[in-house]
Amino acid sequence: MMALEQQSPAAAHWTAEQYDNFLAPPTSQPPSQRFAWVAKHQGEDQSRATPVLGFLVAHKVDAEWELENIVVSEASRRQGVATLLLGELIAHARSSPGNSIFLEVRETNHGARSLYRKAGFEEVGLRKSYYANPSEDAILCRLRLS
Repeated sequence: MMALEQQSPAAAHWTAEQYDNFLAPPTSQPPSQRFAWVAKHQGEDQSRATPVLGFLVAHKVDAEWELENIVVSEASRRQGVATLLLGELIAHARSSPGNSIFLEVRETNHGARSLYRKAGFEEVGLRKSYYANPSEDAILCRLRLS
């Protein structure tokens, strides 16, 4: 997952320690939970390692969800992988007690903004200079679940 997100300039870039902490089993009942969905190629040869086409990480606190990261490999873009991953998050969030899903997206990431609009997200705010390298505003989006 880390190698894939490093290839995507628009993705959130986390450290190996952050991924390790995220993937470690919880030691007690957490007040919040993180979830990950991973899309892999379904090849005929299951003995080989299947490449990760993309992944999505979301964080749930009480009744609120945050889409923290969604990354699709360059070779797999425009093939519905992000739509599939986002659909899985939305379906999961709707099946659990939840009010809405929030996310931030770079103002210039028009492809992602289009994907979110098609999924029903509304652009509800702006966070000035939210992103670094390069500095850029973030558009805050929300999908109401009920």
